[in-house]
Amino acid sequence: MTRRVVALVSGDVQGVGYRWFVRGQAGDRGLAGSATNLPDGRVEVVLEGPDDDVHAVLDALTGPAAPGTPREVALTDEDPVGAHGFTTA
Repeated sequence: MTRRVVALVSGDVQGVGYRWFVRGQAGDRGLAGSATNLPDGRVEVVLEGPDDDVHAVLDALTGPAAPGTPREVALTDEDPVGAHGFTTA
């Protein structure tokens, strides 16, 4: 089953390589999406792909290997759009 989720990650997650960490995690699992710095200091992570792979990356967002100090992740599920590739901004 394909899942698309938007995760808003708060904490110390900008300027520490967090987006590149997420890109690597998503790439390792073949997921599409993006990781974007927001003006309020959070990072918006969009993931789309097989549910098990999305779940694994979501777990990694606050795991011990995550750079910085991610504190909270607010999730919103969306309808898949057939996205391809992963971008950072």
